[in-house]
Amino acid sequence: MEKVLILGASGGIGSALVAAFEARGADVDQLSRSVDGFDVTDVASVERHLSGREPYDCVVVATGVLEINGAAPEKTVKGLDPAAMMDQFALNAVGPALVLSHAHTLLDREAPGVFAVLSARVRSIGDNKIGGWISYRSAKAAVNQVVRTASIELARTHKQAAVVALHPGTVKTAFTEKYLGRHPAVEPPQAAEELIAVMDGVGPAQTGKFFDYSGAEVPW
Repeated sequence: MEKVLILGASGGIGSALVAAFEARGADVDQLSRSVDGFDVTDVASVERHLSGREPYDCVVVATGVLEINGAAPEKTVKGLDPAAMMDQFALNAVGPALVLSHAHTLLDREAPGVFAVLSARVRSIGDNKIGGWISYRSAKAAVNQVVRTASIELARTHKQAAVVALHPGTVKTAFTEKYLGRHPAVEPPQAAEELIAVMDGVGPAQTGKFFDYSGAEVPW
């Protein structure tokens, strides 16, 4: 039976991923801050919740937020607040990095495995054409490097693993409701199915890369 770990499982996409994996018969473990006290920004919490687990076939980091403590994304760099920027880095870059520091035990050395970090196209440096949202963009760009670096290191010991970043598209969740505007968006169950299809299709040849919900590679 496929074994899966979803981190951030109480969120819109995280909970949809849990449901979708369970619907296809997977054995799913789930962790979230609201239910389990799992705090990706706290070293002790990450260690306590992730140490001593049996290896998984798939691990998905679905944590992350756009607003922290009421700080909305900046319209321009002139609106930068250093404290708000540090909050973004703590949750959206350092948090996934702490989780990835356990990837060597969360994935089996001798079997295929996928470690995916949910991302956003706005974190792409190459795809940035309009500016704005500098704190969120920068934190997400930083986690690009985290994913890329971890993929290189893990490939030395886990030769069948894929460590990837995934862009789910615009999804109708509490995370995005204030920012949807006229942008087309999908419901969480559809997003979950699309993300799982992408994860099913990646392997060692795709490790260290960034893919969107259709499986297309996104520029760093």
